[in-house]
Amino acid sequence: MRARKWGRRGLLVAVAATIVLSVSAAARSAVPGTPAPPRLPAVKAGTLDARYAVNRAAIAASERAAHRIGDRDRERHLRELGAPGRNFLSFGAEGDGQAVEVLGDLATAGRIAVLIPGSDTTIDTFDYLGSRRASLGGGARALHDELRRVSRTPVAVVAWYGYRAPRTMSRDVVSTARATEGGGRLQRLLEELRSVNPAARVTLLCHSYGSAVCGSAVGGMDRAAASSLAGLAVFGSPGMGVESAAELPGVPVWAGRGARDWIAGAPHISLSAFGGTLGFGADPVSASFGAKPFAAGSGGHSDYLAPGSLPLHNLALIAAGRTSEVSRG
Repeated sequence: MRARKWGRRGLLVAVAATIVLSVSAAARSAVPGTPAPPRLPAVKAGTLDARYAVNRAAIAASERAAHRIGDRDRERHLRELGAPGRNFLSFGAEGDGQAVEVLGDLATAGRIAVLIPGSDTTIDTFDYLGSRRASLGGGARALHDELRRVSRTPVAVVAWYGYRAPRTMSRDVVSTARATEGGGRLQRLLEELRSVNPAARVTLLCHSYGSAVCGSAVGGMDRAAASSLAGLAVFGSPGMGVESAAELPGVPVWAGRGARDWIAGAPHISLSAFGGTLGFGADPVSASFGAKPFAAGSGGHSDYLAPGSLPLHNLALIAAGRTSEVSRG
């Protein structure tokens, strides 16, 4: 990835990034006695209920472990994840954890939306990140409701916290390293979805740092694998780690940004430093990037999936394949 030209503002941010590099985000300590991630059957249409049951038991066991050591916050969050009716394709409680929730029936859905979150996502923030509507779980539920309303076919939503999301105040949030790692994991999820339901049309909906994860995943696919995707939409994006939508092989790309989203002030640079890459390259909402713009309303960085909002409606239309009805930005 070549470095883009940048002026004083870019220099200041690069200096700030260098300062951030000296600060490591402390990952949450593992709860003593936390059960190891459960052994799960392979992801197939006929094994989904079994996987959900095994993960439900793992969540309950992890909740008991948190209770034993008096970690009331972790216990409360796990109790919410383990509420009746919730289904998890994957789960782990070590450190910041991992959790992949499914809303709807993956095996019969004609359309599947995969929601990829940004920084500060953990199993402790899965359902509450500043507010419920800003969280991965809350956003997924709002998206599922809206998608069911606008879709002409059965739908499912996958809330995918399946990568090591960086902390906002950490060196990782300005680097592509976790996006690259997460991209490989996201590719594996897409392979699993194809094994469950090869006829389903899958759309990636990628927020903030999650858009770099999506760029890494799709940019690393060959055209045949990418052809299984109906589309990809990024919102609140700092960049996808690519210079144009043309680098994402044959996948329709959409981009939107709320009028009050602070990410608009982020410089779009990409340079090699400290043995890795800092910055995420071109701005996906710029005309030169080549994405289709969608109207994202007047909200801020955490408002895209708010119930009843314009961006939520447009994202649901994209995931439903009703793209001619998307209001343009």
